[in-house]
Amino acid sequence: MTAHPPVAALRGRRRPRRAVTSFAAVSVLVSGAALTGCAQERDSDVYTVMNSSTDESYHRWDAEAMARCGTRLGVRIDQQSVPAAQVMTKALRMASSKSLPDIVQFDASEMPTFAEAGGLVDLRALGLATDDIPQGIVDFGSYRGTYYGAARSVNTLALFYDKDALEQAGLEVPATWDELRDTAKKLTEGKRYGLALSAGGAEDGVFQFTPFMWSNGGDETELDGPRVVQALDYWKALLQDGSLSRSTVNWTQADVNDQFMAGNAAMMINGPWQVETLNTDTSLHWGIAQIPVPQAGDASVGPLGGAVLTVPRTGDTDREQTAGRIVACLAGEKEQLTYALNSWMVPANEKAATVWRERVPELDALADQVAEARSRTAQLGAGWPAVSLALQSAFQSALTGRSSEAALKHAQQRATSGNRGTRP
Repeated sequence: MTAHPPVAALRGRRRPRRAVTSFAAVSVLVSGAALTGCAQERDSDVYTVMNSSTDESYHRWDAEAMARCGTRLGVRIDQQSVPAAQVMTKALRMASSKSLPDIVQFDASEMPTFAEAGGLVDLRALGLATDDIPQGIVDFGSYRGTYYGAARSVNTLALFYDKDALEQAGLEVPATWDELRDTAKKLTEGKRYGLALSAGGAEDGVFQFTPFMWSNGGDETELDGPRVVQALDYWKALLQDGSLSRSTVNWTQADVNDQFMAGNAAMMINGPWQVETLNTDTSLHWGIAQIPVPQAGDASVGPLGGAVLTVPRTGDTDREQTAGRIVACLAGEKEQLTYALNSWMVPANEKAATVWRERVPELDALADQVAEARSRTAQLGAGWPAVSLALQSAFQSALTGRSSEAALKHAQQRATSGNRGTRP
């Protein structure tokens, strides 16, 4: 959003649908740039990071971090920010003109496409260590076992709830699917729905569906499997109960937060990037818990979201080495903690995450959720976009009348067709 939250809206802003760039086009452009080297003459002491920090606060936090790291390393680090949906296309244009920046911050779901084309440098070869990073987060920044992307922080989804609404109804925070369905029903009254989530036809909706699919044992390699069908049937049941608005098929995650803050939903599935906005309403007393699971004792498995810092392969090995040191600084324990405390995200580094838990205990459940979270691209790599598009179509059609089984059977066929010619 994000590319801080996955595809999530940056503080209530709507994002255009991310374009899916064909692997063939990426491969031609990236390999051309990598094999012929960087044609652009550059100032030897000036390095550039391209990211999606167009939001004023994120841009400022990043600029401050780059200034600190620049001072430590004796270089100047410039920031070039473009909208999240344009990072990949901008990087491809720059690859074509042999003017790639020294560092590109990709949304982690897009990184495998650039890596598959041979456009990124192995960060371990540049001296970056992963000793204090949980394996799931290492995988999040890896493609086919090679560590290409360093995350400064990660995010995932959780259940946000209106403490006052639950207290007035005498209800406990739900922990299982049955409890969530029952609680949502009881909290639905008047204009207020019990639960809000995003089932929009974009990555936001897929991001929100994955915890239900994965916690139920479903898998993106078998979209028409019974566990995935059950997860989609569960969404349909919430809708049929009247606990979800029918507008859920049009909502982004920012819309969901708007509904929650307006009192139109007593609970919502959303991420930590909404916390700053939530805190602007001091009359709203919200809490956070892990997303309910099918059965008590099941693991709540959410999606890892966030961005990773990568070093494009430009052919200038000296600059690539320095770029690696810049990434190591920006993704170091100290900078991670500073960034996470500013942005409400969870540090990728375990030591930084421990301190973060102490500093923001109200988000402790989020750190637990991150510990079990998975990367969307870990299994499919560059094949993920085709699966994402197929899933979007499936839950949109199922929530508007089609059977889950038929919708997901079609999705599996579509995903298989879309990934022919790629290497999942």
